[in-house]
Formats: sequence, C-alpha cells, structure tokens
Amino acid sequence: MLPDKNKLPISVTVITFNEAESLKDCLLSVAFAKDIVVVDSGSGDETVSIAKSMGARVFNNPWPGYGQQKNFALNKAQFDWVLCLDADERVDNTLKKSVVEAINNAEEQYQGYSMARQNHLLGRGLRHGFGYPDYKVRLVNRRYGRWTEPPVHEFIEVDGPVGQLKGDILHFSGENLLEYLEKQNRYTSLQAKIMADKNVSLLPLRIVFNPIFCFFKGYFIKRAFLDGLPGLIHTVFHCFTTFTKYAKLYELRRKNK
Repeated sequence: MLPDKNKLPISVTVITFNEAESLKDCLLSVAFAKDIVVVDSGSGDETVSIAKSMGARVFNNPWPGYGQQKNFALNKAQFDWVLCLDADERVDNTLKKSVVEAINNAEEQYQGYSMARQNHLLGRGLRHGFGYPDYKVRLVNRRYGRWTEPPVHEFIEVDGPVGQLKGDILHFSGENLLEYLEKQNRYTSLQAKIMADKNVSLLPLRIVFNPIFCFFKGYFIKRAFLDGLPGLIHTVFHCFTTFTKYAKLYELRRKNK
C-alpha cells in the first residue's frame, strides 16, 4: 500500500454483501485513494474482515435499496470528490492516471466525470456490442451529485457539467454465469414491477420484436461478433432480459386481473 502522504485526496465508496471473492482486487485497484468507504449490508462471509485489512472504513447498514445504499456511502465520504465502484469492478491503469490528473487539475467547469466500463464475460474483456463502452458517471463532487433511487438501474445525477475520462472500469459480473443470471433475474423482476406501476403498454409485437431488434443492434450494428463466442453469449443474454421483463410484466398483469 502507498504511504498516506502519497495518496490522492479523494474518497472511494463500495457497497457490499458477501463480496469476499471480489473485494480485495477492487480495493487494490484504488489503493491510490486516501479514503476508502465500504458499506456492508450484513455479509455472512469474510467481506468485512477483508475490507478492514485493506484499510477501508467499514459501516454496516441494513439494505434499503441500491441508490439509497450508495447515497449512504456517499454521505460517509471524507472528501468532496468521490469515486463510486461496485465490488466486482476494478480501475485500470489508464483510468487511474486520468482520475489523478482530473483531481490535481481541479477544473471547476466539471462537477462529475463519466468513464467507459468494460464488461468481462467468461474470461474475455468485451470491446463491442452492449458490453463496451457502457459509459457511466462514477467520479463526482458530492456537493453537486447524488445517486437516483429507483428499485434498479440507479445512476448519478450531476447538477453541473460532466467531463469524460480516459481509461476503463473493468466489470467482472459475467465470470460466473449462474450468479450473472441470478442477478439478471432479480433485475428483470424489479423492472417489470416498475413498468407495471407506470402502466406501460404491453403489445404482443413488442414482446416479439424488441428482443429481435435488440439482437440485430448488438450483434451486427454494434459488432459484438468481433468478441467471438463471449460476444454472442452476452448479446443473447441482453436480449433475453429484454424479453423476460416483458414476460414478467404480462405475468403481473394476469395476476392483477
């Protein structure tokens, strides 16, 4: 670990639940930050002890929802500039340099920064399709930005201009397909509930053609075929979740009737 005097005056936040397999590599990739905050929601594995051994400040907070938990972590940060990560993500060397430059320059015209996220599936970093560049705002001045709080697919809203950094967040949620599919199953259930609450129209043609268009767009227009078999699998999974959320919406409508 770097001596504290050589570290960057920013906070890094990570929310966790049973992330012992992923957390160490995540925290090693942000060892340049002076303050690391881990908010745990009751892990039963070694997550908390790993976080403490890596020098993180650990807080326990019962699960309130994705955006709510991430805002809880944001409030615990020591510095205004905060880099927000998930436990299955890493910061690559190019992004690390970009973050250091952005903070050292302290350019007032930006109150947040977006960066590319490279999804990994079955040992391969995807460079095309829906797997890349997948831009996300993850570095934010917390005086001007907060996480939204929907049931799923939360994001950082910034009250001010947003810049873009070079380099990638490396995302490893697709290394274990069982866990990946279980996560998508939870997400599609939440999405279906949101669509039901918003009274989204459910047309048979939408259920049929949305996944087909999704595949054509991802595999051919976005060139996922260049990522080989992992690119094909990732595209099919993406299209299947599109189909599944509408199928679950149909199921909800039938139950309500």
